[in-house]
Amino acid sequence: MNYFNKNVLLVDDDPDVLEQQNVLLKSLGFNTVCASGESEAMDILKSFKPDLAVIDLMMEEMDGGFILAYEIKKISNDIPVIMTTAVTNVTGMEFENSSLEEKNWIKADVILPKPVRFEQLKGEIQRLFMED
Repeated sequence: MNYFNKNVLLVDDDPDVLEQQNVLLKSLGFNTVCASGESEAMDILKSFKPDLAVIDLMMEEMDGGFILAYEIKKISNDIPVIMTTAVTNVTGMEFENSSLEEKNWIKADVILPKPVRFEQLKGEIQRLFMED
């Protein structure tokens, strides 16, 4: 699938993860804009509407990814949001968005546990764009 001229917002407070995702998504043809946390991402979203957002769950705030996903969906519910998280590894808590109740408060379209394999991320992106 060709993603040229598609813009993706990448948000993660881990610079290594951010750089890795940036390189990999550019290799698929995406134009990328990176932010190191939800505050920076919120500033970017004032003048930039992504076609896709890949965001971390825990950044400056423990629930920063949830808040950011909510704000992205306020801009446009059509922007797919992939949330990545190491929370299960750290706390044992698992998040899903499969039930209607969960979808009401978790505004991510996909939740992926870290470390995220590139093939897994690529497959979810392909699936999300096929749904358009």
